[in-house]
Amino acid sequence: MTIDGFIAGPNGEMDWMTFNWDDQLKAYVTELTNSLDCIVLGRHLAQGFIPHWAAVAADPTNPDAEAGRKFTDTPKVVFSHTLQHSEWPNTTLATGDVVEEIRLLKAQPGQDIIAYGGATFVSSLIQHNLIDEYHLFVNPVAIGRGLPIFTGLEGTQPLTLIKAAAFDCGIVVHHYEPQRS
Repeated sequence: MTIDGFIAGPNGEMDWMTFNWDDQLKAYVTELTNSLDCIVLGRHLAQGFIPHWAAVAADPTNPDAEAGRKFTDTPKVVFSHTLQHSEWPNTTLATGDVVEEIRLLKAQPGQDIIAYGGATFVSSLIQHNLIDEYHLFVNPVAIGRGLPIFTGLEGTQPLTLIKAAAFDCGIVVHHYEPQRS
């Protein structure tokens, strides 16, 4: 996200993101994803995310090929009201109520689930208190307007800072957990 709280530009642009990650940030993401056995995504992001990581995984000369294999091999659930079938391997569609579908996924035995946007999908998860941990990757840029994820809240959602880490590439990761009553 940007320092002014957007995860994309007004039309979904992500050209402002820092992609020259340093080794420490890559290690942070590797540690974060080691315990995953499910990735949930909104349809819009899935259309770029899944093919991108499949191409990275398929190129043994790519320095991020291992990460690509992790994202490709991990089962994915794409939330969509418009797709009729999954066009991607190792991916199922969830077309029902987001809250109910996520609660069913969380009730299944297994390891961690990670959610990737877009803005509407993640906002819905936040609104319904379905996120157990936030890892906000704050890029060193402000864009003035765009797509936020903390919209439509009925009230405040207090968070507890678990850790903050600054990386040489300029990204600062804020790790929070919601305060549960």
